[in-house]
Amino acid sequence: MSQSPQHYAAQCHCGAVKFEVTLSDGLNSARRCTCSYCRMRGAVVVSAEADGIRFLQGEEHLTSYRFNTGVAQHFFCSRCGIYTHHQRRSNPNQFGVNAACLEGVSPFDFLTVPVHDGVNHPNDNNGRSLLAGTLIFKPAE
Repeated sequence: MSQSPQHYAAQCHCGAVKFEVTLSDGLNSARRCTCSYCRMRGAVVVSAEADGIRFLQGEEHLTSYRFNTGVAQHFFCSRCGIYTHHQRRSNPNQFGVNAACLEGVSPFDFLTVPVHDGVNHPNDNNGRSLLAGTLIFKPAE
């Protein structure tokens, strides 16, 4: 697959799970979340529509985790443990994809990342998405 601003090759750390992803808004959708799971996971995620992920190999190695309401489904490689993507609670027709899994992308490529308030989730807050803050990466000189 040729890489463009919207299309990326992706994989987990060990390479057992390989996929292609078409991002809804390229890397512009980068964000983090303050919910209990995302706080511990610490990943920068980007957005893809439900039909925007195509697995090339290893889908059988994915394991999923659900918590609290059980709506969001978080996927990770059962071999290396890397979180690859999740189906969103706020929009089940959309996936959050771990930006670090994208070929040629690092979470440190984003100098600022908006952090969404996942503790006060939009589905529990009359549909309002709140910004909790901004994560800033300042490279050493």
